[in-house]
Amino acid sequence: MLCYCDSNKKFTNCCERFLKSLFKPSTPEELMRSRYSAYVLGDGEYIVKSTVKENRFEDDIALIKEYSKSVEWLGLEVLYAKESIVEFKAYYRDKDGIKVQHERSSFVFENEMWLYKEGELFDSKIERNRLCPCKSGKKYKKCCA
Repeated sequence: MLCYCDSNKKFTNCCERFLKSLFKPSTPEELMRSRYSAYVLGDGEYIVKSTVKENRFEDDIALIKEYSKSVEWLGLEVLYAKESIVEFKAYYRDKDGIKVQHERSSFVFENEMWLYKEGELFDSKIERNRLCPCKSGKKYKKCCA
């Protein structure tokens, strides 16, 4: 099975090894991709564990699980990954249709591991002429728009 993070790698060779704590992500992009996979799987523990301590709240685990299961995750597009910054678009479908979360995230390296620090959200929409995030192969305007 291919990884949820759209890396075109097998899940076992990509994010699963981080989610199972067999390895630590070696770059902010690997951490961000593994966090996306954790959202797809509803793994709130991993999301909280991979966040800096000052932004880590155990009460968020249940909320993350509930949110993750309330949407259908469609795909991830990494726009930029350099040093401690990763910009991405995560596509999902909820009861109102297909949406995009466009975020520029910052990460820090603490205690020999990368951690999510914070994210800046952008107001983005899905371009009508791009391929539909549902992966039908059709343009968005002819598919799910």
